[in-house]
Amino acid sequence: MAVFDTPEEAFGVLRPICVQLTKAQTVENVEQLQAQLHAVSDSALQALQQYVLFPLRFTLKTPGPKRERLLQSVVECLTFVLSSTCVKEPELLRELFSELSACLYSPSSQKPAPVSEELKLAVIRGLSTLMHSAYGDIVVAFYEPSILPRLGFAVSLLLGLAEQEKSKQIKIAALRCLQVLLLQCDCDDHPRPPEELEQKQLGDLFAAFLPGIATALTRVVTGDFKQGHSIVVCSLKIFHKTVGFILADEQLRAISTVPDKPSVEPRVAKLVVHREADWVKTTGAKLTILLKKIIEGVSVHPHWKVRLELIELVEALLLKCSQSLVESAGPLLKALVGLLNDESPEVQAQCHQVLRHFADEKVVVGNRAFADILSEHLHSLATSLPRLMNSQDDQGKFSTLSLLLGYLKLLGPKVNFVLNSVAHLQRLSKALIQVLELDVADVKIVEERRWNSDHLSASPKPSAARPWRQIQRRYFRFFTDERVFLLLRQVCQLLGFYGNLYLLVDHFMDLYHESVIYRKQAAMILNELVAGAAGLEVENLHEKHIQTSPEELREIVTSILEEYTSQENWYLVTCIEAEEVGEELTMSQSGLQAITSGSPTCQVTSFPALSKPSPTICSMNSNIWQICIQLEGIGHFAYALGTDFRLLLMSALYPVLEKAGDQTLLISQAATSAMMDICHACGYDSLQHLINQNSDYLVNGISLNLRHLSLHPHTPKVLEVMLRNSDASLLPLVADVVQDVLATLDQFYDKRAASFVSVLHALLAALAQWFQDTGDLGQPPEQSIGEKGSHLSQRSATPGKGFEKPTTAEDIEQFLLHYLKEKDVADGNVSDSDNEEGSFLDIFPQEPSDLPTVDENDTNADVEQPLPVQIQIATDVMERCIHLLSDRSLKIRLKVLEVLDLCVVVLQSHKNQLLPLAHRTWPSLVHRLTNDDPLAVLRAFKVLRTLGGTCGDFLRSRFCKDVLPKLAGSLVTQAPVSAKAGPVYSHTLAFKLQLAVLQGLGPLCERLDLGEGDLNRVADACLIYLSAKQPVKLQEAARRVFLHLMQVDPDSTWFLLNELYCPEPLTPPHPSLHPVQLRGATGQQNPYTANVLLLLAELQ
Repeated sequence: MAVFDTPEEAFGVLRPICVQLTKAQTVENVEQLQAQLHAVSDSALQALQQYVLFPLRFTLKTPGPKRERLLQSVVECLTFVLSSTCVKEPELLRELFSELSACLYSPSSQKPAPVSEELKLAVIRGLSTLMHSAYGDIVVAFYEPSILPRLGFAVSLLLGLAEQEKSKQIKIAALRCLQVLLLQCDCDDHPRPPEELEQKQLGDLFAAFLPGIATALTRVVTGDFKQGHSIVVCSLKIFHKTVGFILADEQLRAISTVPDKPSVEPRVAKLVVHREADWVKTTGAKLTILLKKIIEGVSVHPHWKVRLELIELVEALLLKCSQSLVESAGPLLKALVGLLNDESPEVQAQCHQVLRHFADEKVVVGNRAFADILSEHLHSLATSLPRLMNSQDDQGKFSTLSLLLGYLKLLGPKVNFVLNSVAHLQRLSKALIQVLELDVADVKIVEERRWNSDHLSASPKPSAARPWRQIQRRYFRFFTDERVFLLLRQVCQLLGFYGNLYLLVDHFMDLYHESVIYRKQAAMILNELVAGAAGLEVENLHEKHIQTSPEELREIVTSILEEYTSQENWYLVTCIEAEEVGEELTMSQSGLQAITSGSPTCQVTSFPALSKPSPTICSMNSNIWQICIQLEGIGHFAYALGTDFRLLLMSALYPVLEKAGDQTLLISQAATSAMMDICHACGYDSLQHLINQNSDYLVNGISLNLRHLSLHPHTPKVLEVMLRNSDASLLPLVADVVQDVLATLDQFYDKRAASFVSVLHALLAALAQWFQDTGDLGQPPEQSIGEKGSHLSQRSATPGKGFEKPTTAEDIEQFLLHYLKEKDVADGNVSDSDNEEGSFLDIFPQEPSDLPTVDENDTNADVEQPLPVQIQIATDVMERCIHLLSDRSLKIRLKVLEVLDLCVVVLQSHKNQLLPLAHRTWPSLVHRLTNDDPLAVLRAFKVLRTLGGTCGDFLRSRFCKDVLPKLAGSLVTQAPVSAKAGPVYSHTLAFKLQLAVLQGLGPLCERLDLGEGDLNRVADACLIYLSAKQPVKLQEAARRVFLHLMQVDPDSTWFLLNELYCPEPLTPPHPSLHPVQLRGATGQQNPYTANVLLLLAELQ
């Protein structure tokens, strides 16, 4: 806090110290003066300013060498005085400026004096404080032509310090002081901004320093990165503020052609620059060279703040100097768009903001010169783009495409001037076509097949979870980085948004037709053009741009859609299976082009379809990707048109459903994705909703195409996909079509059985799902065992019950009588009436409440009721399966067995229809079980289990006579092999067959209620699998067989297990009985011990 507030008080204190300092210039006296100055108020010090400055200036002017420490103290004290006061006299300002500048001058070397860093820093701060302390108009008066020599000296001094000093602090201080001298300071306490006339005078004055300032700052900016980012940022700021002030278009327009004659010495007058047109042109050309160097170095600077300042430089120069720096517009715009996809989000955001500002101000669109420059740059870049994509790495490609994208954003609607030029359009289109070339040499593309269709039934996820821009991953010849592909898509979208859509679509359609090599790339570009024209997530920098109307967009989409779904572009060879290849070649036109492999790379040749050439991996991969891209395009079109796409569903939905049923995984996925896109765009809740709402004309199309199956071989796939993605409400519509399918199958069973069987499988799977029966088919053996295990303890004949209480003679008598009765029943020694009653109950085990009741008054009771639609369909399908079970193709036989299994499931509640068909099916099924490929045996055994669960006693004798002996024999024969096999055996087909038979025998024995002899045969065949030498899974399956046998005959099972291993000796329940000695009662451990103990524990 100041002690001396009045000038009188302050003078009394400061006078002795000032006199002493004038007499003896020492550091102590200067420090004493500065200490007293802290106690003086600013107002008092302002009144005594020149008095206090006198001894300090006297010290600086004293001739002879001076100690650096004294000079530093004097300059610091002088800086303190200037920071607390204002300089109000122009002459004082000039003199102090000269005196401070001289502190760092070395007359001998004409370079900054080799003084300490502390003194340099003090002088720089002193100069900066001096310029800030200038009062009012004093600053403007200071910048007169007469000051040019002294100002030039200071400027060169500061530039030298900024360029040559090693101290980062001095460099930054020198640059900021230079900024103050050039009146470009950003601080608040700087004097008022100069008026228009004053700006012109200052511009003429500073123009003399422009070459030196620009050259020196360029060297600083392009110096070593290790100097620090803040120095580069400060240098860039001074550069663009100085250039933007001196070459501002507003100032240059006011410059007269005749130079003013300044009233100064001739030597000084030569330094004054007249900024006439020739000087501006020459200076602009030289600055262009410097700007290219700056951009080249700064655009790759590792620090984001430097790149951010580069954007500020571009913005300032293009907005202020658009006329004077026309030649620099190209490099500046290139630098700006090159940072559009910078790794720093701050730089990206600022770059987009500047681009939007340029669009609002019409910096490019409203400037013919800039638009021409950008057009030339775009043409040049398009010309070199294929070469760059071949030679650059992925990062280089990313930068190049970012540049292309930025040019398009800046040109906006002006891009049409480029596209209307045939040369420009051809260069750009051929570049995009070449860059987007796909790598189709991967065998996995054609190898991946769709083995189940569960994923087709998925409902579309919310649009936020599956945005339209998500597409299948694909691989390109010239790049691998996904970001590059994203940029290419954005380029095409911008072309569609700003360009003439009719012109672009026609041009790329011509390329689509021109060659198969171009077809996939052209389709990708067309898809993105339509998406861009619709404005799907396109950043519109030009607000007044008029988008394509919905009517025009729908017309364009309709034409592209017709081309995509035409026979020559939709039905291409995608697999090497005989039936599929025949279908695709039949659909192809005679002039269709395809890819053959005549060299290590894929060559393109054309061939007539009638020659039926063998398709290669490259050709099939290429065809698969073409179909996938076209399917993705349909999804894009749906999003582009929105609900208007409903008008095109009649022509688009049927082909997409065809491809959704394709066996090639990529095609099926792309078609499903396209259907989900259609659901989102057209407002459908799910795929089921989409199909149900459009099922009428889909069914009509199927019915018509089935009549000309040779021309429409993919028709069954449409019905298959519809069935997999709909509900029971579809059945009345497709009932007649199913009959058409069956009739067509009867006609073409030898040629197209595979596709029809696939449809029948989808049909029966849908019926089984839509009309589920609650009856238990006995399929999963695990479910019944746990539930029924508790009932074992309730059986009176279990041996374990005899040990709980003493057995009487009456108990033994009752047991024997019951045993004899059961033996007579097993041998057939029963009366006819009992037999008939038992047979009826066995075959129709219904509760009385379940039996149908007949109304006595109903006169139509004897009339047979019509069968439900699903039962009639299942009956008709099962009849066809009987004939197809003996087909030559293993694939068809496996599929037929699956269909047969589903038929039994659907018909399980209608025994009158099921049992005759099962009787007719039995011979072929037995042949599949006993004399077929192991895969067919597995599938046939599954059908047998389902039949056993539904037909019951109907199959008992047939099973025991035709199947059981061979199954048991197979188990016995294979047991030694599995006992000796290693861990790899569990992956073999033989193991899977053993496991399936063991898992199915138990439920079959229980369901069919086999007799004692047959049960013994099953038990003997499965006993060996209780050995610990067998694989663990086979042991578990064998244990489950015996658990089921316990349900049927626990006594025999108990006896058989104890014959293997008896854990404890058996004592007779009565003294009159002889002791029983079992073979397993030796007490010795054997391989069966562990499993036998587990099973006996279940019997207790």
